[in-house]
Amino acid sequence: MALATWASGLARTLLAEPLPRRWAHTQGVARQARTLAPILGEEADILVAAAWLHDIGYAPTLVITGFHPLDGARYLRDHHHANPRLCNLVAHHSCAIIEAQERGLADQLLAEFTHENEDLTNPLVYADLTTDPEGNLTDPDARLAEIVSRYGDNHIVTRSVRRTAPRLLHAVTEVEQRTARRSLDSRRLPPPIHLSTHSTP
Repeated sequence: MALATWASGLARTLLAEPLPRRWAHTQGVARQARTLAPILGEEADILVAAAWLHDIGYAPTLVITGFHPLDGARYLRDHHHANPRLCNLVAHHSCAIIEAQERGLADQLLAEFTHENEDLTNPLVYADLTTDPEGNLTDPDARLAEIVSRYGDNHIVTRSVRRTAPRLLHAVTEVEQRTARRSLDSRRLPPPIHLSTHSTP
């Protein structure tokens, strides 16, 4: 996972010292993303890389608009010429378009970054929504409630979370179903054939 390895180093540089709690969350999201490798195949590397980088826009040195998905994605594109799909995932992670609308930034977000397909965006939602601010596993409903509690009723983030909650929870359910199907399919595979090293009489 060459891309993910690069991404983890960059995220550490940007978040570990100035934002240790955000860094703890990021590490947890990346761990969750890695568990989804069986349903992602060759896309696992870019998904894990996006998990490492999804919140870098919070880094004090990167804040421009104050909207972390856009600030993070622009930094990756403009300073690192990163894989465009990786930039797209960071820009649109966890239904970011809704908060972009609340902030009046939707046109900029859509003009600069394309929304990737749900085969990748939903796993990123799953990893983010099942990881609490300290990097521990959590229930998606509890995660959403914590965000609302942290920001307060009238905050723009709270308004956005309440609008996006159905989509986010649907994404988590879809990934859980894909994981369950993958597990079931693997159990249905026939046992491996072991060729004997002994010659038959």
